[in-house]
Amino acid sequence: MAEAAVSGKSGKVAITNIGLLLSGDLDRPILDADTIVVHDGLITAVGRAADCDTERADVTIDCRRTCVAPGLIDSHVHPVFGDWTPRQGQLGWIDSTMNGGVTTMVSAGEVHLPGRPKDIVGLKALAITAQRAFDNFRPGGVKVLAGAPVIEHGMVEQDFKDLADAGVGLLGEVGLGSVKAGREAAQMVAWARKYGIQSTIHTGGPSIPGSGLIDKDVVLEADADVIGHINGGHTALPEAHVCELCERSARAIEIVHNGNEKVAIAAAQAALQLKCPHRIILGTDGPAGSGVQPLGILRMVAMLSSLANIPAELVFCFATGNTARIRKLNCGLVEVGRAADFVFMDKAQHSAGKGLLESVQLGDLPGIGMVMIDGIVRCGRSRNTPPATEVPVVL
Repeated sequence: MAEAAVSGKSGKVAITNIGLLLSGDLDRPILDADTIVVHDGLITAVGRAADCDTERADVTIDCRRTCVAPGLIDSHVHPVFGDWTPRQGQLGWIDSTMNGGVTTMVSAGEVHLPGRPKDIVGLKALAITAQRAFDNFRPGGVKVLAGAPVIEHGMVEQDFKDLADAGVGLLGEVGLGSVKAGREAAQMVAWARKYGIQSTIHTGGPSIPGSGLIDKDVVLEADADVIGHINGGHTALPEAHVCELCERSARAIEIVHNGNEKVAIAAAQAALQLKCPHRIILGTDGPAGSGVQPLGILRMVAMLSSLANIPAELVFCFATGNTARIRKLNCGLVEVGRAADFVFMDKAQHSAGKGLLESVQLGDLPGIGMVMIDGIVRCGRSRNTPPATEVPVVL
């Protein structure tokens, strides 16, 4: 496996003896399958052992009847290339988050870079550099989708075309820069969308110096693709306004760990009542002044499952398949052709739950026994989660 990690190719991998297979798909969250076959980082077969070709695998993993799920996706992070920011160290945070089951992170802006440039040339250069840096280097193997410029006054349509042509596909949080008015933001969001750049808007009270309140009317007028941290990052809008956003907008509803927990539950329940759970995605909004949260996504899953009374297998979809589809990522779902990014879990030792799903529904974090990215094992038993009752083994 060490050779595979160096070469970047997984070869043929057979994942066998799966006890519970979570799909990431809200329409069918649990698959009737016990085997996955991977070729060079992509899923090539999912089914019962008798129907899958596991012969001559370069690596065989015996799951020992534990759970396999798509790797978790953190939809809202603020990375900075290099290993130092005034807030938190980067490389240890990302690697530690991988030990929390996260295999992909999506930047909402590299806003913590010391001396972040706010002139148009500088902000474009920063976005392109961040995109390139994380495309060329994956801490712990984690896929960090970075290069998310924070829009500023003076940007014109050509700037968005330039960014797209350079490979930038994300906008940082609208509202963290000088553009805070709904009408001006809407024009820039439309330019971004025209060139295939996905946008996220800050929602709620100020989070960093220079940011400001973004209320429900600005969110609705700007019409960004993702309603970023709808439960506040950190300070939330009134619960009634959050529910109104869920009802009046058709955009993604992003709930984060670094927000208001009460409003997080209200937003999730509102989406369920509106019959649009496919719009819910999860993030941490880290690193931030409150620290880093290597288990932030798992904690969101446990909180929404236990306190919002949403079945655990559905909440795992919020953190995997929902985000993959909204963010247009080739991961997050267990299906042929998708990236072989998996988290192997079991209930934590001595949890009161009878199995993994029941233990999460009771509010306990699962124990992670292994994390795989592109078919390559990136960690064994997690150093951050409680110990799993059982862990998979590489044969």
